[in-house]
Order: sequence, then C-alpha cells, then structure tokens
Amino acid sequence: MLTLLFFGRDLRLTDNPALAAAVARGGPIVPVFVLDDLDAGEWAPGGASRWWLHGSLCALDDSLRQRGNALVLRRGRAESVIEQLLHQTGADAVYWNRRYEPWARARGERLKKTLRNRGVEVRSFNSALIRDPWELTTQKGEPYRVFTPFWKALRAMGVSEPAAVGPARIPGPATAPESEPLSSWALRPTARDWAGGMQAMWTPGEVGAQARLDDFAVGAACDYRVTRNTPGIAGTSRLSPHLHFGEIGPRQIWRLITAQAFARTGNPMPIGVETYLSEIAWREFSYHLLFHFPTLPDAPLRLEFAQFPWAENAKGLAAWQRGLTGYPIVDAGMRELWSTGWMHNRVRMIVASFLIKDLLLHWRAGETWFWDTLVDADLASNAASWQWVAGCGADAAPYFRVFNPSLQGAKFDPDGNYVRRWVPEIGKLPNTRLHSPWEAMPIELADAGIRLDRTYPAPIVDHGGARQRALEAFKRIKKS
Repeated sequence: MLTLLFFGRDLRLTDNPALAAAVARGGPIVPVFVLDDLDAGEWAPGGASRWWLHGSLCALDDSLRQRGNALVLRRGRAESVIEQLLHQTGADAVYWNRRYEPWARARGERLKKTLRNRGVEVRSFNSALIRDPWELTTQKGEPYRVFTPFWKALRAMGVSEPAAVGPARIPGPATAPESEPLSSWALRPTARDWAGGMQAMWTPGEVGAQARLDDFAVGAACDYRVTRNTPGIAGTSRLSPHLHFGEIGPRQIWRLITAQAFARTGNPMPIGVETYLSEIAWREFSYHLLFHFPTLPDAPLRLEFAQFPWAENAKGLAAWQRGLTGYPIVDAGMRELWSTGWMHNRVRMIVASFLIKDLLLHWRAGETWFWDTLVDADLASNAASWQWVAGCGADAAPYFRVFNPSLQGAKFDPDGNYVRRWVPEIGKLPNTRLHSPWEAMPIELADAGIRLDRTYPAPIVDHGGARQRALEAFKRIKKS
C-alpha cells in the first residue's frame, strides 16, 4: 500500500487534508510536485511567481526531510507524470488537494476517471478555500454575482476547523523515485538578477507564512479597517502570496485572527477583523466566479463590454508599466510592484483605474502585466479584480467611478511617505505639491531639483479630459 501525494497550490504540511488522509491511510507516501507549464498554457506562472515557487519548493522539501521524506520533482504534463510514478512505485492511491482553474479542473476530472478505471484509489480535498465554490448558491440555486450576499452566506455557513497540524513523521518508500534537480527548472533569474527587492521583502514557505500571520494577528489586524488604505505604513497582512501558493490556508487565518482578537478585546470579530476577513471572503468570491464562469480571465462577464471601444496606446502602456506616467501615486505603485513583486491594494485600484479609464486601455493588458510581475498572481483574484475596476465583472464598480490619482494620493498618502520611497526624484517637494508636481511653482520645482519632462515626466494624459472621454465611452456601453 503506497500513496502518491500530488502537491499543487498547497505547499504546506499544516491544514493539508490530502496529506492528513494519506498519513491516516497508512503505508509509505511519495510526495510529488509537477511543474505543469504545459497544462496551464498561457496561465503558466509568470516571472515573479516562478521566483516565489522556487523558494516555496525548497521550504517544502526541507520540511518533508525533517519528517523522513523528500519531495519528488517532475516537469511535464501531470497525467503523464502520474502514470510514470504509478509504474515506478507501484502506488495504489493518488491523493491531492483541489485546484479551481479551468484547465486544472478538467485535468483533475480526467485523472480521476483514468485512475479509477485502473482500480487506483483517488481522493481530492479542499485546502485552498473556506468552502468549495459549489457549496454556496442563491435561493434560486444559482451562483452569486454580488459580493455582499455571498459574504453573508459564507459567514452564516461558518468556517470548519482546519485539518490537523503537520504530522511529526511522513513515511517514505524504501526506494524513492528519481527527482529532477530544482535548479534545472530555471525558476529564478539567471542572466540578470532582478529579484533583489523580492528577496529582501519575502520569505517563501510555510514558516514564513506563519510568522507573517502571527505578526499581523497580534498587531494590525484589529485596526485593519483604519490602516488598510494607507500604503505608507505596514497596515495590511501581506499574506496574499502565501495564500496563493497554499503555504497557509484561509481556515488557519480565520481561526487565528479571531482567536487573537478575542484574547485582546473579548470580541472575536471586532470591526477591523471583520473588514479583514471580508477581504479573505473576496478571494473566495473570486474563486466562486472563476468556477461558475470559467471565461473570467479572458472575457467580460457583462457581455456588452465585448464591444467597448478600447484604445491602442503602446507608449502609454509602457509608461504605466515603468512607473513614468507623471502621476506620483501611480508611478510609486508600479515601481513598488517591479521591485518587490507586490503592490498595496488601495494602490492597485488606483493604477488599474488609471490604465483603464485615464488611458482607456483594455483591462486585460493590466491583468497580463500583473500576472507576470506579482508574486501573488492568482488567476481568480487577478481576473475578478481587474473586471471589477473595469466595470464589466460581477458586482462591478460603477462606470462613473474614475479615481483622480492626485486626490487619491493626497488622501491616502498625506505625508508622502509612500511616494517619497518609490519616487525619490520628487521627494523634496512639499506635501501640498507632492501628488501634483505639475502644479508646483517654478521656484518650488527648482528648490526640489526637479525639471519636468527631464528628471520626472509631466503627466502623460490630462486627467480631466481623460475622465470625460471614459465617461462618454462607458455611457454608450450602458445604453447598449
């Protein structure tokens, strides 16, 4: 009796139901991770995600070795790899935790059918979500398309207990199958190491995830409603990449956050904690949408947006990507993203609004850029969030919501800490001019050492005119 444990987006040992079931079954376990680039197609991991994956796999292998086992690495189509390993090991069971990307769902169904026809025991589990996407439906039995009732239904259903803590020992086979060296996958940059900022900021792996959760739970969680919109302070959990790679699960987060809140306040759900957990629920909602509407990453949920008159502006897109738009809060966000693989959520909304509504560029251009540059590039959350800003998704932002980047910067970065960190060339401007340097007097620019369009660009678009252009285009779609 031998079990293949097929790892995917569940790179942890605690609250891993597939692992717990494999240990309970008895007998040796062969843990395997398959780099499924070919299965994923255009949604194979981007550059930043590949960097993170390398560190996460190293951490998982270390944890397995401490428990008497080791991670087997294979690259290729998962169905072929599983077939090879069944032949090489004589395994009679394959366990895994479910994934919800359309291609992964289809692959899982094919695997189950093929393996069961061969007499192999197959079991899949939920480790990534609080509830599977099919567990929540409206009173009509339909999927939710509005977040607030989804959130209420999720809260009413409750959160199950996380699976048991990671086992002290995970028995391995007498002879382990051959594993490919991780270095051969070239997940980290080679010719030019652009990942220095990510290395300084992040610790991929289950230990790093738990440490970040512990810090947040005893620190900023209860104040989250107040601190979450200020990018210049450490007011958010920054757990999103750990969640994406399954180094920690949402049930673990929910239980620890509420327990710590109760210990501090006598209330497991103070307003700050409730606000934070609603963000975890937004992630759940995004997966709910992806499951029920699998074209979410590629096509607007509101079909009339297929006819939207998107602009063609390669120069504007490049300026946005490089953080050279002339709008400091936008440029700060894009530079933070490039350096660290992450961006504050408030700033994500601002830069997305700028791309879509000021430049009138297709939301998929932003989705694609984020996919390659975010360490938390998550197919469901990325697609749902971009469609929300564009107004073409479920529970979308109203078409007339067009963020003014200067006002947003002044409101959420009033002391300029965030902009000064990422756009240092304008850092000597007073706070009153920092978020709109083109309005500064010539003497103010000179004193700050700024020459517009030389040391820092003038705005690439006039926000007032761009806003009007966007509103007119969105009105035509609304009428249609």
